[in-house]
Amino acid sequence: MTAPAVSISEQDADALGGDDSILMRQRRDHARLDAMMNRCLSEDLPNGELDALWLDIVQLVFSHAFAEETVLWPLLRRVSPDGEELTRQVEAEHQAVNDLVARIERSPDDPRRAEWIRQAFALVRQDIRDEEDELLPRLRTAFDDRKLRRIGAAWEAVRATAPTRPHPGVPRRPPGNALRGVPLSAFDRLRDLAPGSGPAARRASLAAAGVAAGGAVVLAVRSARRHG
Repeated sequence: MTAPAVSISEQDADALGGDDSILMRQRRDHARLDAMMNRCLSEDLPNGELDALWLDIVQLVFSHAFAEETVLWPLLRRVSPDGEELTRQVEAEHQAVNDLVARIERSPDDPRRAEWIRQAFALVRQDIRDEEDELLPRLRTAFDDRKLRRIGAAWEAVRATAPTRPHPGVPRRPPGNALRGVPLSAFDRLRDLAPGSGPAARRASLAAAGVAAGGAVVLAVRSARRHG
């Protein structure tokens, strides 16, 4: 493996292409996840608040990872000689998180739940380190500031309509992840709606989410390919 560039965690916004670049968007998500995981593990929260925090973490983890797999890692495989090796490793980490969180959500009363959550957080933290230290610096090397901002916009569009729950059976790479994941995104976001919505509102939200998700993924992937 070739020596990586400097970790994006050690560079400022100007060095990473500006606040709207994909590198700064990634770093902000990572910092938010780290803070939420720390709070989840360290504070004695009431059950309702803890459940809400856990849901926020799950939603961010899976929408973030789906957007990476759809927009970023195909670009990295094109521009980096070791892109295939690096993305395969991170995809394996994403799959492990998927499997573990799916188990946690299937077993809300299991006495091992707290330990599984700690394991899931450890996997997420390892994934963040690998991305910031190994993968994302290669995008900085390959693309200028303007392209990093365009990639960031494409990634953000996909993240905003990506699945928000674990789906271990969804492939990790395009086009399979989009074909399987986009319809699931609509159902995930229906589950995420606040309680109390009427049937008509839920049906309308489901239809809108499906259309928006499909359109956003297609447009964002096309944009990333044009500017890669």
